[in-house]
Amino acid sequence: MVEPYESAWDGIPGAHPYPRSSRYHDAEIGVYRMADGTEVRYAKRRLLPPLPQSGDETAPHTVSSGERPDQLGQRYFGDPRQWWQIADANPVLDPGELTCEPGRVIEIPLPGGFRG
Repeated sequence: MVEPYESAWDGIPGAHPYPRSSRYHDAEIGVYRMADGTEVRYAKRRLLPPLPQSGDETAPHTVSSGERPDQLGQRYFGDPRQWWQIADANPVLDPGELTCEPGRVIEIPLPGGFRG
């Protein structure tokens, strides 16, 4: 459940390490202490959840020539920065792999479905 005030924190620099729309929003933040005592904060490793079964939480999309991951993020989620949800559902290491081959069928997470 999202608290009503949480979106207000997204607009305050330094109040929230990553916005709610980021794939790193739920990542644990670690602190590394350097020899001089300086603390360096970093996002700990983000592991992918188990892949969804095709059709359960995803819908197929056939890649067209010239499509890009950011265009798919805009088309399906209304935000070009959400391409990572599609990458997590397929999965690929390089987001360019999603659209490099016209005719390839990739999985698109359904709203409220797979959350990578």
